[in-house]
Amino acid sequence: MSAALAFNAQTPLHPPTRFDVSSLPRQIAAAVWTGADLGSTEHDVASSGFDALDAELPGGGWPCGGLTEILQAQASLCEWRLLAPVLKVRATDGNRLLLVAPPKRPNAPGLSALGIDAEALVWIAADTPAERLWATEQLIKSNPEGAVLAWLPQVRDEQLRRLQVHAQSCQCPVFLFRPETALREASPAPLRVVASLGIDWQLNVSIPKRKGGALERPLSLEAVPSSLKRLLTPRLAQPSRLRRATVSAVNIHVAGQAAGAPLRNPDDVHIEVPAWQAIG
Repeated sequence: MSAALAFNAQTPLHPPTRFDVSSLPRQIAAAVWTGADLGSTEHDVASSGFDALDAELPGGGWPCGGLTEILQAQASLCEWRLLAPVLKVRATDGNRLLLVAPPKRPNAPGLSALGIDAEALVWIAADTPAERLWATEQLIKSNPEGAVLAWLPQVRDEQLRRLQVHAQSCQCPVFLFRPETALREASPAPLRVVASLGIDWQLNVSIPKRKGGALERPLSLEAVPSSLKRLLTPRLAQPSRLRRATVSAVNIHVAGQAAGAPLRNPDDVHIEVPAWQAIG
């Protein structure tokens, strides 16, 4: 045992080398995938509508034949703007968008502004976690043509595994919405996406799990609703660039004190900003 340990300790360590798949027969090389590469998929995909995001998704879009988790700090924050491009395409030709337990009542005018036909929505009100899980499973097993969207904040790992098994035979995208804290737990979903609000109309999207290395650097996606884009003025399109009042243009008055006197109580400070500066 000691001799073996001495041999192992003295054996030089070589850095790992990348395997050359070109040395394999063509048919075998085509089937080889290494974990450092962005993987492909044998199932259909649906374009996300964002070129930068499609470039980072295996197969070039949202997958069919598997679960996609959308993780957010708060429900109903980003999902409609993130998924609007794919949903408005999936809702054509009489196909339905099947919603399981959305936390807020779908707003028809707001969805129309995103290009989504509200007539294509089927809203399933499920109150308990068991009802939500059962409804989601039945919809996935029915293999619908549109898309399945389910809000499952309390789903457990073994329940997700069962949904993933059924989703492998489903030919439409299946989106599950969960809290961002679920990242602390493992998940059988092959794709996990974290979405958050960025500056102006942008969405920040990272991909902690996909077939390939994780995308930790967030993507910034311009998610302005198409119906609003032509109506927004330059200032409303980029509100972060609005000019702020400068110190030189601000009049500071301290109640009960002469100008230049030491400040006694910060609560007595009143700041007057000229209207032309406030609106930029």
